[in-house]
Amino acid sequence: MGSKAKGRTVMEVGADGVAVITIVHPPVNSLSFDVLSSLKENFDQALRRDDVKAIVITGASRKFSGGFDITAFGGIQQGKDLPKPGFISVEVLTDTLEAARKPSVAAIDGLALGGGLEIAMICHARISTPTAQLGLPELQLGILPGFGGTQRLPRLVGLSKALEMILTSKPVKGEEACTLGLVDAVVSSDELLNTARRWALDIVERRRPWVASLYKTDKIEPLGEAREILKFARDQARKRAPNLTHPLVCIDVVEEGIVSGPRAGLLKESQASEELTRSDTAKSLMHIFFAQRGTTKVPGVTDLGLAPRQVKKVAILGGGLMGSGIATALILSNYPVILKEVNEKFLETGIGRVKANLQSRVKKGNMTQEKFEKTISLLKGSLDYESFKDVDMVIEAVIENVSLKQQIFADLERYCPPHCILASNTSTIDLNLIGEKTRSQDRIIGAHFFSPAHVMPLLEIVRTKQTSPQVIVDLLNVARKIRKTPVVVGNCTGFAVNRMFFPYTQAALLLVEHGADVYQIDKAITKFGMPMGPFRLCDLVGFGVAIATGSQFVQNFPERTYRSMLIPLMQEDKRAGETTRKGFYLYNDKRKASPDPELKKYIEKARNISGVTIDPKLVKLSEKDIIEMTFFPVVNEACRVLAEGIAVKAADLDISAAMGMGFPPYRGGIIFWADSLGSKYVYSRLEEWSKLYGDFFKPCAYLAERAAKGTPLSSPLEQAKSRL
Repeated sequence: MGSKAKGRTVMEVGADGVAVITIVHPPVNSLSFDVLSSLKENFDQALRRDDVKAIVITGASRKFSGGFDITAFGGIQQGKDLPKPGFISVEVLTDTLEAARKPSVAAIDGLALGGGLEIAMICHARISTPTAQLGLPELQLGILPGFGGTQRLPRLVGLSKALEMILTSKPVKGEEACTLGLVDAVVSSDELLNTARRWALDIVERRRPWVASLYKTDKIEPLGEAREILKFARDQARKRAPNLTHPLVCIDVVEEGIVSGPRAGLLKESQASEELTRSDTAKSLMHIFFAQRGTTKVPGVTDLGLAPRQVKKVAILGGGLMGSGIATALILSNYPVILKEVNEKFLETGIGRVKANLQSRVKKGNMTQEKFEKTISLLKGSLDYESFKDVDMVIEAVIENVSLKQQIFADLERYCPPHCILASNTSTIDLNLIGEKTRSQDRIIGAHFFSPAHVMPLLEIVRTKQTSPQVIVDLLNVARKIRKTPVVVGNCTGFAVNRMFFPYTQAALLLVEHGADVYQIDKAITKFGMPMGPFRLCDLVGFGVAIATGSQFVQNFPERTYRSMLIPLMQEDKRAGETTRKGFYLYNDKRKASPDPELKKYIEKARNISGVTIDPKLVKLSEKDIIEMTFFPVVNEACRVLAEGIAVKAADLDISAAMGMGFPPYRGGIIFWADSLGSKYVYSRLEEWSKLYGDFFKPCAYLAERAAKGTPLSSPLEQAKSRL
């Protein structure tokens, strides 16, 4: 049956003749190999027993199953083969459950995702609670539903809806699932098991239909119409993710079942599933999956046994774009928030921004008007510190001005209770400098959100040498509650994300001054998988921000900064990016960007100031060279961040790059991607460019050492003096 640690199922047979098999594998009843083995063993036993008329499958602790135990796939990243016990093949489960001479009913509460839903679909009926979530999210991991999901879902809900659910990975709730035909009835949690038992007995007594979902045909569209739907799905998949093949493979598998029958579909699903599991995309996406779940493990902090203190009330200083976004994120998670501003006008504007953020959700149908009223009531405005007497955390989100922040933190120390966490949303300024005029360095911490704060999933938690582990544990807990992925980093200019990516735009500027084309660079970087290229990004954030941020790095890392006058020259000419409708691009009323022929004159001026001549090799750069010359300096800086102990581990930088800067997750993050190319290759290219174009490209010692030994950049650094 397998140990408790690896999961199991338990079976109880009632006086009514119904065997209830319960999946037990906390926290989400994932389907490990042991669980599947135990499930088949108990199912076989129930079929053999004369006192069993019907079977109900359910999950412990009001959760059906969150899907296959993804930790079983961890070995893929090291190239290990997955175990392939015969009992877990889809054919065996189909023949055991679906073709059994006794009917089975799935009683679904909580989650029925991935393999969990596939097991439920093998059963002859499904009963669900209204709030249960049912879906097939496998494509998020670079794989496809491999337990018959590609064949059964279209037969239960129709081809269009099945493709939508599989390709978007979005689950549906019990009520909608019932309307679609995915479940047969919706009842409360308290009535779930009894209803499922009765339903199973009704099937035995022929009062309800005995349905093998694999052979249903009433929801499948005629072949001509089905082909049109499949063609549309392929076109959409190519448009949404041009670099990904696994969604197209999935559509092919679905089509096989429609055209050649469900058994042929199952065979193709099994073959495709095995191939995709070993693909580079799956390895990358699974790395991101594990890395995201590993960010909350911080040595010397989360292993001390500290329980998070309860944060009941939060204050935010500054109602600008960041402050209002942070306030939105907090009230959406039921935190009462005080928003402080310097005058009535600014306060009104700040509260207006929060309201607009929430109203946007109402407009999209993601929030009811009633919920809007309840949520906005959690926000109170203030012009002084009087209401700060009982706050548990303050987040400062004012402009990047050192003396202003120092004054604010000195005031906070006076007005806030002694346990209150004092956090700053600064993106670049040294926290030691911010807290210089206080005696409370142990409770000062960075809470760096990314814009827009209520949308972007990353929260950089920045600690100094004095920050108490308790404060970090508290903020990690807040991050969890507001559904952010936290990454704990050390204190330095730019912290982890901005520090890593400061060479990104500089590399692009260097290429342009040496002869490369602005629009060709953006096109190549976007094709690689970034949301936008470096120049389009500059236009979006605004030249003011770009210059202010850039100057921090020029000041702190002068030996490896590429100084270009291109952006300042354009700013002098009243170009500031998207806000002025002129930057590297021209913008129309709908903010649509188009190339600007006038850009050449600014590039010529900048080139003259830098004393740079056009390099013919860079005029006709290949896409591969553009990508490498833009991102390898980022890899180089990420290596310095690791060497200095700013980040706990390489995987944290991968998550930071993916969630903070939009680095394509299907490439596994910045370090993972570099390791896929090899440390020797990255080093040799940077060394070659440093000889041609200067120290901006010079490989750091960490990278040189790894290249010399041929070891991955992600392998732990034993000697690192961690700033954590």
